[in-house]
Amino acid sequence: MFLDEAVVVFASGRGGSGAVSFHREKHVPRGGPNGADGGRGGDLILVADRNRRTLYDLKLQQHLEAGDGGHGIGNKRGKDAKNVEVKVPVGTVVANSETDEIIVDMATNGMKYVLCKGGKGGFGNSHYTSSVRQAPNFAQKGAPPERLVAKLELKLLADVGLIGLPNAGKSTLISRISAAKPKIADYAFTTIIPNLGVVRYQDETFVVADMPGLIQGASEGIGLGHQFLKHVERNRVLVHVVDCFPADSSDPVANFELIEDELRLYSEQVWKRPRIIALNKVDVIPSADFDALRQRFEALERPMIPISGYTGQGLPDLLREIYETLEATKPEAEIPMLLPALRPGHDLSFEVEETEEGYEVTGRRIERLVAMTDLENDEAVRYLHRRLERIGVIDKLRDRGAQEGDNVVIGEVSFAFTDEQ
Repeated sequence: MFLDEAVVVFASGRGGSGAVSFHREKHVPRGGPNGADGGRGGDLILVADRNRRTLYDLKLQQHLEAGDGGHGIGNKRGKDAKNVEVKVPVGTVVANSETDEIIVDMATNGMKYVLCKGGKGGFGNSHYTSSVRQAPNFAQKGAPPERLVAKLELKLLADVGLIGLPNAGKSTLISRISAAKPKIADYAFTTIIPNLGVVRYQDETFVVADMPGLIQGASEGIGLGHQFLKHVERNRVLVHVVDCFPADSSDPVANFELIEDELRLYSEQVWKRPRIIALNKVDVIPSADFDALRQRFEALERPMIPISGYTGQGLPDLLREIYETLEATKPEAEIPMLLPALRPGHDLSFEVEETEEGYEVTGRRIERLVAMTDLENDEAVRYLHRRLERIGVIDKLRDRGAQEGDNVVIGEVSFAFTDEQ
């Protein structure tokens, strides 16, 4: 089943908490802290795979998460969780479902992207020793997981896209020039999903996509126009298949201009792509009518090839024209490189806003610091206060007018503001 959209909840793993432990060994007096760190939570990584053709699997499994890291026990470090790799088709665009902000375009086979970074393991109490704190009785909790409700949208990657009105003969054409076996019938909207076919020409191959028929208003979403047109965005060359002898006696030139107008309204960039006109069904039109029609299309000053998808007439000329156009628009060859998985950068900024209840501090770094603090341990809370002061959060709260006892919200936790450590 072809499916080109899915909404999925992704989540990484939580980091394991550090341990509070003290070295105890016979005949060794005053053993110091030796609490081990927690393990790292698993990353959730997207992998572009050219062998995947649809998002159907993700539609069935709409919640994917990595495992949590193990907690530190005594002086034994917690176990790191395994990363989870999720394979998606090449050409999948991932966006935040709430803001529609595009996060990543999985446009290259083998590309990896860390969508949700696993939480780091918390430090054990051995990390908090100092000249004035020789026996810390607290450890750090594991970092919380990252969670994202993502909208995945597949935009097919093909060298050539066949466009045109319904029943123009696009499916018949792709079945003649490739091994694709689309549904073919004598009624409109036979093709309701894009079909891909690999065409061999001389010693080269290229991929052709048969797009479902477009209608007037497609650029505004009429007739599922946006769902069809988005696949055209990834085609380097467009072949506009025109029925030169329509069954409804409509004007072929007017039909051609209708689809061209819809392309222009949808995207000026798409409309400017190289275009070849395939004047189809020349085997059924009277020769006198065709001569007059041919002159009208030649006046459009675009490459035009008369063909018959049914009999095969003109197909060698069409393939040669497609091949030469592709060669003329071939992008520069990419140098293959082995790259680590991409991941978003760390945001170290924070903001302080005054609210009706008091003040709210927002910032990924600050919220994670609070979430990793054992707030039931007074020593850990005092350490958190000193960290916030060094980072500048306390000073910024003072500048905004915070007074002793005012309510301060950081993440999911509320504090009473104080200048005392």
